[in-house]
Amino acid sequence: MRQTEEIEMAAYQAGDAEALGRIYEQLKQPLYLFIYRYTRDEQLSIDVVQDTFIKVQQYKQSFTPEKGTLKNFLFQTAYRIMIDKLNRRKKWYRLMPFLKPEDPQPTNTEDKLTVQQALSSLPEKQRAVILLTYYHDLSQTEIAQMLEIPVGTVKSRLHHAISSLKNMLGGDYL
Repeated sequence: MRQTEEIEMAAYQAGDAEALGRIYEQLKQPLYLFIYRYTRDEQLSIDVVQDTFIKVQQYKQSFTPEKGTLKNFLFQTAYRIMIDKLNRRKKWYRLMPFLKPEDPQPTNTEDKLTVQQALSSLPEKQRAVILLTYYHDLSQTEIAQMLEIPVGTVKSRLHHAISSLKNMLGGDYL
């Protein structure tokens, strides 16, 4: 599938406008799931996916296969947009606390909720590495490229995140 994505992107860069639609159909769901698992905010996740593809339209020539896969390129772009939106949201909530939404009622099983809470309590950088590793099956090299950090940093963050999760969840979950 990755070759197909790169072929579609090359076609888009060469002027085939419909190729972007095919890329969107292939990758919108994985992008959405990544952002949603990170934020648990449906509307924000939808907005980030849309903004990611708008960026691709604006900067279509900036993708080159030599730098990595199209999937990595899109995930990296989505991650940056998400962080930017979350930072802006935090500023608004500090200025106007009444805008902060109340936590929704849990609809998942107790175990899923416990794991989600543990993931949410991880530092942002560790949570990103965990989600990309275990939910999106990316290699440490791909994660390093996406987050623009050394592979050793990915390994370190993953180690610390797993250790923290073990402490929070105990043997019942791991």
